[in-house]
Amino acid sequence: MVERIEDLNLPNAVITRLIKEGLPDSANVSKEARAAIARAASVFVIFLTSTSTALARKQNHKTITATNILDALKQLEFESFVEPLTKDLEAYRKVVKDKKDKGKKDTSATENGEKEAEPEAT
Repeated sequence: MVERIEDLNLPNAVITRLIKEGLPDSANVSKEARAAIARAASVFVIFLTSTSTALARKQNHKTITATNILDALKQLEFESFVEPLTKDLEAYRKVVKDKKDKGKKDTSATENGEKEAEPEAT
């Protein structure tokens, strides 16, 4: 388990980047506010993970899935997150599938003798 409570915090660089992306360039955020946002984000992630784990266990699963997380968001009344996350998940799965298909295509091309021409021995 975790030895120190600080080990549960998200990296400060990640929090700072997320804050900057969400605010106009002219906005400034104090160090205290960044710390509060970091702590809130960590608590949210822990709460979501805990709820997702409980849902997975109800289905006798040991591993949480994207579906468990989406269901947990609904259960925790964060329904507004579900649609955009579902779209992002579908896009991610498509990218992974395309990479996998490309890898299979490259592998089958070399297996079918479509290798680069080898220099002839003289």
